[in-house]
Amino acid sequence: MLERGPVPPVLLAHGADPQLLDDVLAAVSAALFADAAAAAFDREVFDGREADPEAVITAALTLPLAAPRRLVVVRRAQAVPARAAEALGRYVAAPNPGACLLLLADENLQPSRERRSAHWLLGVVPAAAVVESAPRRGRAAEEWLRARARAEGLAVGEDAARLLVQWVGDDGATLLGEARKAALAGGPDNRSVGVEEVEAVVGEHRVSGIFELTRAIERRDAGLAVWTLERLLATEDPLPVLVMLTREARMAWTVRAWHAAGQSVEQMARRLGRPPAAVQALVAAATARSPQALARDLERCWRAERRLKSGGDARAEMTVLVAELARGA
Repeated sequence: MLERGPVPPVLLAHGADPQLLDDVLAAVSAALFADAAAAAFDREVFDGREADPEAVITAALTLPLAAPRRLVVVRRAQAVPARAAEALGRYVAAPNPGACLLLLADENLQPSRERRSAHWLLGVVPAAAVVESAPRRGRAAEEWLRARARAEGLAVGEDAARLLVQWVGDDGATLLGEARKAALAGGPDNRSVGVEEVEAVVGEHRVSGIFELTRAIERRDAGLAVWTLERLLATEDPLPVLVMLTREARMAWTVRAWHAAGQSVEQMARRLGRPPAAVQALVAAATARSPQALARDLERCWRAERRLKSGGDARAEMTVLVAELARGA
């Protein structure tokens, strides 16, 4: 969008991908402020959970001081109350050409299992000014990581990208952070990330710990699962562990759906990029449970993610989640 023309006066980016939102903000800032110092005078940031909608609109109507245009950012825009729809609609219809109102929503605003209808923002902001993050999983996550790292001057090898996605999950910010750390493992001037650098940073202990945790959950051994989680959280951040658990729950649900649709193990193996024997084990475990039970596991992971991102106690939330997944009720 930015390559095709000027920054639009109103822009909405949404999706549960904090890296996308950070990249959008960086790209818009770079397009508006040739002189980074101008951002100190002409960029204003609000939090949608706390900001007065009228104050946001007033800021967007204000003329710039040092740059050609102002940038008004609203993070967590999904929390802006619906009573602001009319006022925002009037602004969108006649925006200030000397400003860009950038709305960043850190969740998907389209209808979903959790949202019965589209968020009101999608009815106010023109579709041409909306950027939605599409889920990146498997091969798509690997390709995105290599391209995004390349933009920072890092050359991530194909095998290294595959290993990072397998070990870390498909969260963009986490993947990019691990790639940066892996580059540093090769020395302060190293710009190449291979399997050796990834193994040095991520470590086999994480893979072993995650495997033990998922195995304990599969065996319905809640005591062992919680104990293994405690060991993992002694050295690991909770969110990457949650990402891995969510990925496993999503994969089980997906594999069962593919199996019900008549796909063969070989077809699934090609789609997942895994050996047929490993996929056969996944199918056996997934078909041993009902679709409703697998869906509940995925919903539990999503709820835990929302609570973590809302400030919940990480260790307590993860312990409850792992116990529920191990019980499989």
